[in-house]
Amino acid sequence: MAVHPGRPGHAGVRRGGVTARLRLVGQVAALALVAGLFGLLIWKLAHNSSGVAGELAKGGHPMAPAFTLPLLDDTGQLSLADLRGKAVVVNFWASWCGPCKTEARALQAASVRYRGQGLAVVGIDLEDLKQDAQHFVHRFGVTYPIVRDTRKETIGKWGVTGYPETFFVDRTGRLVGERIQGGVDTERNRVRFAEGVRLALRTKP
Repeated sequence: MAVHPGRPGHAGVRRGGVTARLRLVGQVAALALVAGLFGLLIWKLAHNSSGVAGELAKGGHPMAPAFTLPLLDDTGQLSLADLRGKAVVVNFWASWCGPCKTEARALQAASVRYRGQGLAVVGIDLEDLKQDAQHFVHRFGVTYPIVRDTRKETIGKWGVTGYPETFFVDRTGRLVGERIQGGVDTERNRVRFAEGVRLALRTKP
């Protein structure tokens, strides 16, 4: 039956129409808010220049941010300053990270291969349970030092946006090469990893 103006059903139809429009407006506003927050997240990741990664990406060679962190094996602490005079590969990782697992043996191999030339590899474990990190080290035969950053103090200073990420520090303490995002063993990163090691080693203390 048709509803005509002035009859009892007309107000209900109008209220229903208004309610539907309000619901639609609310849904659109919610979607816009989500899209805006997602866009802000992407922007922050793409423009993360709060750490030295931003300077490095612009072609600079900033000093590597200092850190002093406890060793995973409970033998004390390790400072980046302790390694001054050596070339250093700094790798940010977590045991639950898939690419971290696939690159572990490549990092271990580099540690052994270039040790005699003065290269040190250091892993910084983040957002992890200690026993999981220890299991990771045992599983992949990692012998280079691993430190734990339970407070995530290094992330902002270095400009880390995800795991794994790898940086190269020359013998004078400056960053060289490119920051590597993702596993160092992937096809797109192997050449950049080798070049980063070469640049770090070529400097004199």
